Amino acid sequence: MLVLTRRSNQSIVIGTDVTITVLEIHGDSVRIGVDAPRSVQVHRTEVFEAVQEANRAAATQGKPPMEGLGGSAAELRNRQNIDREQGNASS
Repeated sequence: MLVLTRRSNQSIVIGTDVTITVLEIHGDSVRIGVDAPRSVQVHRTEVFEAVQEANRAAATQGKPPMEGLGGSAAELRNRQNIDREQGNASS
């Protein structure tokens, strides 16, 4: 890990298109600004980890989406056929 010391209103540059600026310092709290292209995702660590965990949980639950949809569609068609047959029998 590269460790740098910066004061308020000083910056560091990452690559050619990301700039991190120390905006203000209050006690043990530091406000930073991130100037990056929209294509670069910027998250606080706790948000990033929560999103990753939610994605892992979603990926491991239930059946694959298409398999689940196929079963539902088949059940719907079957019910429609039964309804038609019952409608024809009562006429």
